[in-house]
Amino acid sequence: MLAQRVVTAVVLLALLIPALLASSPWPFAGLTLVLIAAAGWEWARLSGAPAAGAVATGVGVAAACAAAAAAGWSAREPSAGWWVAAAGWIVGGAWALRAGPAAWPRLARPLRWAVGPLLLWAAWLALAQAHRVGLNFVLSIFCLVWVADIAAYFGGRAFGRRKLAPSISPGKSWEGVFAGVAGVLALAVAWVTLERGSAAAPSLYARLLEAGGWAALVAGCVALAALSVVGDLFESLVKRAAGAKDSSGLLPGHGGVLDRVDALLPVFPVSLALASLPRG
Repeated sequence: MLAQRVVTAVVLLALLIPALLASSPWPFAGLTLVLIAAAGWEWARLSGAPAAGAVATGVGVAAACAAAAAAGWSAREPSAGWWVAAAGWIVGGAWALRAGPAAWPRLARPLRWAVGPLLLWAAWLALAQAHRVGLNFVLSIFCLVWVADIAAYFGGRAFGRRKLAPSISPGKSWEGVFAGVAGVLALAVAWVTLERGSAAAPSLYARLLEAGGWAALVAGCVALAALSVVGDLFESLVKRAAGAKDSSGLLPGHGGVLDRVDALLPVFPVSLALASLPRG
């Protein structure tokens, strides 16, 4: 299992890094469109769609993303739409996690099916827009999610006592969440320190610092770290309601694409919302 995880991670990085560094935005957009199509297919399967419907969902999500990019939406500066997405994640995520896995199947199947493509479309559009802002900016968001996940894992393993959401993800603990937040705050401080004087586009952390000082940086990082947990738990809730361990077996050793991007789904739109705050 470990060997599979390592090989899969190396292959993904070998594809992602050149796409990120390309002078044109389209290699990155193309790669992420393939991944978003796979995630849409997985979501439809978890929602009980037949095989043809699942494939159509994946293709439809990718087509909707591509259409938005062709219309120039991915090149625009952050707008009020990202704040709507942020509010949706906060309210909807709180409701879903409070209701638990038992409540999810009671929603109408068309509604459950529609939620996934909408979330994937918004997340991809935010990702594409973040990439156009600059490599430093988009990497600062990716690293926030990765550090939150890694720090939470090791913090939970070392200190975890109080379960966070036992009916959804028994392995997660409040201590792990706190460790994830601490890891993100340390990352933000290190990032803004190292990027001072750089000619690169400001990172998300630098933008928060310019918008409201250290208070805004800390509050923003805490909120984003918490939302990464919400995204992870929400996907776990959907899988548990469907009786699935992984969203698919597309990524050997890692499960499915949704299993790898679940935390990114709320973080990218909300990061774009925070980046739109006026800078002083």
